Amino acid sequence: MNLSIRHWALDLPQRWLDLRDRLVTSPRFRDFASRFVATRPVARERASELFDLVAGFVYTQWLLACVELKLFERLARAPLTAQQLSLESDLPLQSALRLLEAAASLGLTQRRGVDEAGHTRFGLGSLGAAMVGNDAVVAMVQHHRSFYADLVDPVALLRGERAGELSSYWAYAGGHAGHRAPGGLPTANTAPYSALMSATQPLIADQVLDAYPLGRHRCLLDMGGGEGRFVAAALERAPHLRAMVFDLPSVAEAARQRFSQLGIADRASAHGGDFHRDAAPGGADVVSLVRVIYDHDDEPALAILRAARRALPLGGTLLLAEPMAGTTGAQAMGAAYFGMYLMAMGSGRSRTAKELSVLLQQAGFDRIRERNTSLPLQAGLLVARAA
Repeated sequence: MNLSIRHWALDLPQRWLDLRDRLVTSPRFRDFASRFVATRPVARERASELFDLVAGFVYTQWLLACVELKLFERLARAPLTAQQLSLESDLPLQSALRLLEAAASLGLTQRRGVDEAGHTRFGLGSLGAAMVGNDAVVAMVQHHRSFYADLVDPVALLRGERAGELSSYWAYAGGHAGHRAPGGLPTANTAPYSALMSATQPLIADQVLDAYPLGRHRCLLDMGGGEGRFVAAALERAPHLRAMVFDLPSVAEAARQRFSQLGIADRASAHGGDFHRDAAPGGADVVSLVRVIYDHDDEPALAILRAARRALPLGGTLLLAEPMAGTTGAQAMGAAYFGMYLMAMGSGRSRTAKELSVLLQQAGFDRIRERNTSLPLQAGLLVARAA
C-alpha cells in the first residue's frame, strides 16, 4: 500500500472526530439536527443526557429528602397522598406534593390512582422500592452531606487549595487529627468512617463470597476489616473457618464487641495495629483486602499489599475486592465518581484491574485472576497467590 494512502487511512478515525466536533459545536447544525426527522431522536437524547449532568446534584437532593423523611418506608406500608404526607411529616401541603411528584419523575415514587376525595395517591416506584431495607445505600446517601460540602468549589479542590470536610471525616490519613499516627487515633476519630463501612459492607461481602467461596481455607485474615462485618459473613458461610481482623486499635475493639455479640468470639479475633507500621498477625492461609487499596495512593497501597504478602505463607491466597476503574457499563463510577470522592478525601484513586495486577506483582503475588461479581459497579474481585 502506498505510504501516503496508509497514513490517510490510519488518520481517518481522527478526521471523523474532527468533523464531528465541528458539526456538533455549530449552533446552526444543532438547530438543524433538532428539527430534521432523521437526527431529531439523537439530538433529543443528547440534550436529555446533558441536562441530567447539569441537574444531577438537584436529583440527589430529592433523594436525600426522601431518605431523611423515611418516605420509602412509609410508602412500603401503604400508598400516601400529599395531604397525608403533609400531616405525617410536618410539611406544607405544596411541599409534600412537590416532593412526591419530583420523586415520581425520578422513578422513586409512582402514582397509584386517587382516594375517595380525589387526591392522587403515591406508592413506591421501582427505584424507591430498591431503597427499602437497603441500609448500605441509605448510609451512603446520608454520608454524602459531607462530600457535597466539598464540591462547592471543584476547581479549588482540583488545585489542592482546600482540604474539605470529607478529608477530616477520613481520619486514617496521616495529615489529619492533629498529625497523629493512625494507630494512635481514639474512637471518636475512627468511629464515623468505621460505622459507614460497616453499614455498607454486607452487600459487598455477599458478592465477594459468592464469587470466591472460602470452603477450602482454614483461616482468614481481613486486613483493614473494620468492625468485622466481612469476617462475620465469611464465618456464617464456612462453619469450619477461623478468622482474624486487623485494623486500628480503636476499630479492632469495635470488632471484638461485634464478635462477642454474635457469639463467634471463639472463632474470630480482632488485632489492633497500623498496617503501615505494624506486622499483621500470622497463621492465615487467605487474606482479604475489601475496599482498602483504593483509599490509598500508589506507594502506601503497595506497602499494604507487601504487608499482606508477609502475612501469608508461600502459596497463600489474597482476595482484593473494591470498585475498579474501567468497569464495563460503569466507567463513570471509577473516573468521575471515585475520581472526585477520593480527591476530596485526600488520598487514593480508583484503579483498573490491570493497574491493581501490576501492584500485586510488585508486592510478590502471581497467578492473578479476576473473578466476576454480581454487581461489578460496587466491587470487582482479584484473586492472587503468594509467590
